[in-house]
Amino acid sequence: MPKINGNEIRPGNVLEHNGGLWAAVKVDHVKPGKGGAFAQVELRNLRNGSKLNERFRSADKVERVRLEQKDQQFLYESDGMLVFMDAETYEQIELPADLLGERRPFLQDGMTIVVEFYEAEALNATLPQKVTCQVVETEPVVKGQTAANSFKPAVLDNGVKVMVPPFVGQDEMIIVNTESMEYSERA
Repeated sequence: MPKINGNEIRPGNVLEHNGGLWAAVKVDHVKPGKGGAFAQVELRNLRNGSKLNERFRSADKVERVRLEQKDQQFLYESDGMLVFMDAETYEQIELPADLLGERRPFLQDGMTIVVEFYEAEALNATLPQKVTCQVVETEPVVKGQTAANSFKPAVLDNGVKVMVPPFVGQDEMIIVNTESMEYSERA
């Protein structure tokens, strides 16, 4: 496995650290006035979901793990487990629903997502970056309210609340960015 320097860690990287597999969630590069620069990294354990804040100096070496990525089609949910099927082998796997965290409502029937495997163990699931949703509830358009950055709250068909531009009305289809959980564009 390749070793990388502590200052090369990026969000989304998977590292082998303290005997476990950790995903870098947030990385802040800090250059204090005194002493050497370091990367303040927020890590999430891929097996149990626990979090850890760690400092890595540029001289520190960490193991970067390459995960095998496979496309899986979402079939159904039962007893808190999401069932996916491999499009090539038709093999089915079950993953816990909390693996997707707050992005779970964006998972739709038949949607193809990327599941990351370490050896034979499924560790992580990634939704498509953009998902089409329907606005079920929002305030009506107010005439003359055309400020450059004025957004209004809207509730989507999956129950998620997002901020949308004033021109988006009820029952319209919009595209939402699943990474930032924000309005992207009209569908």
